[in-house]
Amino acid sequence: MPVTIRKWLFPSVITSLVLIGLIYAFWPQPVPVDLGLALRGPMTVTVDDEGETRVKEVYLVSAPLSGRVLRFSGNVGDVVVAGETPLAIIQPSVPTFLDSRTRGELEAGVKAAEAGRTLAEAELGRLQAHYDFAKAEYERAKQLADRGTISQSRLDRALMEVRTQAAALQTAQANFNVRDFELQRAKAALVNPNDPQAATDGSCCLTIDAPVNGRILRILQESESVAAAGAPLIEIGDPADLEIVVDLLSTDAVLTSAGDVVIVDDWGGSAPLAGIVRRVEPFGFTKISALGIEEQRVNVIIDFSDPYEEWKRLGHGYRVDVKIVLWQSPDVLQVPLSALFRHQGDWALFSVTNGKAQLTPVTIGHINTRSVEILDGVKEETTIILHPSDRVIEGVRVIGRELL
Repeated sequence: MPVTIRKWLFPSVITSLVLIGLIYAFWPQPVPVDLGLALRGPMTVTVDDEGETRVKEVYLVSAPLSGRVLRFSGNVGDVVVAGETPLAIIQPSVPTFLDSRTRGELEAGVKAAEAGRTLAEAELGRLQAHYDFAKAEYERAKQLADRGTISQSRLDRALMEVRTQAAALQTAQANFNVRDFELQRAKAALVNPNDPQAATDGSCCLTIDAPVNGRILRILQESESVAAAGAPLIEIGDPADLEIVVDLLSTDAVLTSAGDVVIVDDWGGSAPLAGIVRRVEPFGFTKISALGIEEQRVNVIIDFSDPYEEWKRLGHGYRVDVKIVLWQSPDVLQVPLSALFRHQGDWALFSVTNGKAQLTPVTIGHINTRSVEILDGVKEETTIILHPSDRVIEGVRVIGRELL
C-alpha cells in the first residue's frame, strides 16, 4: 500500500467512527412507556365507602328513678332473657351531708314540730274529756227517760252532744296524727350518712330485668354508684339482626336508591358478602373529614342478603367496606383509567401504531375506579399507552416496558 494512502487511511477511519458514534448518540431514542390493551369484558360501576355494622334494634336500659345502683356482675356478650335476667339493682340513696346552716334550720323545724305535736296532744286530751262527759250525760239521760222523768227531746239533745263530741275527738285525733308525722319528717331530714338508720337492708331494692331477648352489647355503668333517674346503664340487642350504615357524600347518595345490590368487602372473611340497600335516609348532616373539610353526608342503610352463617362473626360496630352497584354490564369495551387525559376539551389517549404514539380522541361512557367504557375511538385489542408523560407526543417512537 502506498505511503500516501496509509498516511490518510487511519485518520479517515477514526473520523468515521467518531461521526457514527455522534450520530448514534444524538439519534432520537424510543420513549419507554407502559402499554396496555383495549379489551372487552364485564364492567361494574360502584359507589365505594366505609360502613359500620349495627344491631337494628338496640335497647338502652336506664335507671327509672334515682338511687344507688349496685355493681353489675355480667359481661359484654352475655345472653339475656326477657323478664328473667336481672340487669340492675337499685337501692335508695343514703342521705347527704348537712352544713351548719341547713342543720340549724332543720333542728328548729324539729322543735317546732314537737311543739305542734304537744299542742295537738293537749287538744286531743281536752276533747277526750268533753266526749267522756257527754257520753256519761247521755247514759244518765237515758236512765231518766226510761223512768219517764225527762222528755224524749232532752234525750235526743244528749245523744246529739255525744255525737258532736265524738266528731270533734276524731278531728283532734287526726290533727295529732298530722303533727306526729310532721315531727317524724323533720327528724328524718336530720339523718346523716353515718347514722345507723341511714343504711338499707336491701328489702326496698328495685330490680330491673331485661326487656327483650338478646345479648349485652355495652355496659355503661358497671361499678356501684349513685345514678340519677334516666341515667343509661346497659345496652342490649340481638347480634344476629345486623344492618350496615354508610354515610355517603350527598352527591353519591342521590345516585343510590333502595334495592341496589351491594358488595360487602374487606370485612375480615375470605369472600365478599352480598347485601341490598334498604333505605336512603332523606336527612343529610354535616361531617368534618380527616382533612378538616366540611362534607354533607347521608346515611344509607344496607341489609345482608347472605345467610346468617356467612357473616355470624360480625358484631355491633364492626367496620366494613361496601360497594353499591350503580351500573354493570357483562361485555363492554374498556381501557384502564390511567390511559385517558383531556385534550382540547375532549377525552383522548395515545394508541401505538408501528411503534409510534398516535393521539386518538375517544368517546367514553361509564367510569369506575379502574376502567373506562369506550364508545368510539379505538377498537378491541388496540395497544394503548398508560400513564403518558410529557415526553409522549404525536409521532414519537415508543417502546414498551411492560405489557399488561
